Amino acid sequence: MVRHSSSAVPLAWLYAGLIVYASLYPFDGWRWPEVSAFSFLSLPWPRYWTTFDLVANLLGYLPLGLVVFTAQIRAGRSPGAACGRALLIGCGLSLSMELAQNCLPSRVSSNVDVAFNSVGAAMGVGFGLLLYGAGLLERWQRWRGRWFADRSAGGVALLLLWPAGLLFPTPIPLGVGQVLSRVREAAVSVLMDTPAAGWGFAFAGEAVAPGLPPVGESLGIALGLLAPCLLAFSVCRTGWRRGALAVVIGTSGVAATTLSTALNFGPQHAMAWFTPTAAVGLSVGAGLSLLLVWVPRRAAAALGLMALTALMSLVAQMPADAYFAQSLQAWEQGRFIRFHGAAQWVGWFWPYAAMAYLLGRVAARDAP
Repeated sequence: MVRHSSSAVPLAWLYAGLIVYASLYPFDGWRWPEVSAFSFLSLPWPRYWTTFDLVANLLGYLPLGLVVFTAQIRAGRSPGAACGRALLIGCGLSLSMELAQNCLPSRVSSNVDVAFNSVGAAMGVGFGLLLYGAGLLERWQRWRGRWFADRSAGGVALLLLWPAGLLFPTPIPLGVGQVLSRVREAAVSVLMDTPAAGWGFAFAGEAVAPGLPPVGESLGIALGLLAPCLLAFSVCRTGWRRGALAVVIGTSGVAATTLSTALNFGPQHAMAWFTPTAAVGLSVGAGLSLLLVWVPRRAAAALGLMALTALMSLVAQMPADAYFAQSLQAWEQGRFIRFHGAAQWVGWFWPYAAMAYLLGRVAARDAP
């Protein structure tokens, strides 16, 4: 079979990494288990369990099975080999995580988790096999060839991940990438009780800003929408397709932000983020995106780098107000802990991954 470049490859690696993070979080108190690491496999059905836990374990590995199967198919392997490899990776990763949880006092290894994770991975593989049998994977490849340039798998993967990063609370709508506040806290923690403690406090103190005026927030929201659109333009063929992608990106951004607000403050407050400031920012970002649909791909990549740099500068100036801190606490310690790793890490590092990708597009010799 012919080998193709596929966005499923980076998605599979990233999703596996997020499973590792979610399975081993918070990474504290590592110790060698007092019993055999495999003893949990022979335990009876647990006395206390919830339907939510079972469904979460089932659905958590379903996307992994699907993207690994798709990546194997796009790599040119036969359906049988793709199924076998995807099942082996899904089941092996689940068993490895449960074995590692033996060394964490805050986690409990469970044979039920292994079973349901493996079934979830198998369901994902089965779904992928159905898509392959129906010819939908090949149709997707042909559609992607009409819409996107060659060697655009990384860009497509980043575009698919962008809405997921918006599910973690952001300081302003579409304002992903606020990782500097955590870096400051880490710097203070590491340098505490050392001769360099003053430097850590100075770094944290100098970085505190009074916040942004409404004009600055609108600009940040506009850049938050413009940046993924320019990323799309750097890999999409010129013309009306770019306008359609801009509409899809804007709609997905609004939907993800609305869902995040509903998860944090309740369905009745789902649209509380849509203030006049946000409306202005979205309008400006959408207008600029539509004006740039005809720029060459390399120029779009360069403009995307500029937009992301400006966005990071504005987001870094946003203070951690009480409501934002309350949202973070709800995600990190409350009912959203299962989604903590995925949404948080994507939201933190998506802009930096996009900047690295766009820099590569600008430097590529064969890019138009």
